[in-house]
Amino acid sequence: MRLALCNEVLRPMPFAAQCDFAAALGFDGLELAPFTLSDEPHRLPAEAREEMRQQAEQAGLQITSLHWLLLTPKGLSVTSPDAEVRRQTLEVLHGLVQLCADLGGSVLVHGSPAQRSVPEGATWDEAYARAREIFAAVASAAAAAGVTYCIEPLARNETNFINSLAEAGALIDDIGSPAFRTMIDTSAAGQAETESVPDLIRQWWPTGKIAHIQLNDTNRRAPGQGDDDFVAILAALDEVGYDRVAAVEPFVYEPDGPTTAARAIGFLRGIQEALA
Repeated sequence: MRLALCNEVLRPMPFAAQCDFAAALGFDGLELAPFTLSDEPHRLPAEAREEMRQQAEQAGLQITSLHWLLLTPKGLSVTSPDAEVRRQTLEVLHGLVQLCADLGGSVLVHGSPAQRSVPEGATWDEAYARAREIFAAVASAAAAAGVTYCIEPLARNETNFINSLAEAGALIDDIGSPAFRTMIDTSAAGQAETESVPDLIRQWWPTGKIAHIQLNDTNRRAPGQGDDDFVAILAALDEVGYDRVAAVEPFVYEPDGPTTAARAIGFLRGIQEALA
């Protein structure tokens, strides 16, 4: 299992410095939040994409994935009743799918809770129908680009739309594309699911619907900065043969981003070595 760092943890650094720092700590890759790149990341010029890819490669890293997709441009939503908003959102998502492929990534993670929640005055079924139409179109684009698009189950305190792996799995079945999957964010799953994260891994990995893992504590800090049992989580991933990328995604950086990243990689590599 390779370990990536979500790059917003190092956001004050220039991108090349983010790559060098993450590589020096021992990470294998970076998972990028598009809003850290541009206010219109889906329109990033080809030369900028190539430069970023080369900077990562020169540091010995891979750009593995994109996440937090719809923070910019402002006003996007997959569930909006406004057809023009949905059209613009789909345009951005199509662009991000191609951005991921151009950067050498293989997975996009659709979290973006505010941009997918059921709008006031709408029903869950209405929101589902609108989102499904967009996700089906994005799945086709992802398949053509050779990447996988993942809907991320999030806790109910973040969004009221797709809160569990069961709901995500139903959406996957409905869309019916091998390029549309789901993932486990250990913090969100620890808050939203009734089963433990290790049990969820053992239950869901054999279904083929899990394409990505994000590692963070339910206190929203990095692994090792809370009470979650990451020995059991990594043991479960090892048990099922998970051999893809797990991205470290803290939301609280204590005492700061670089120190948080360093503590996380040391903690997780120590567990990996103990389990080997």
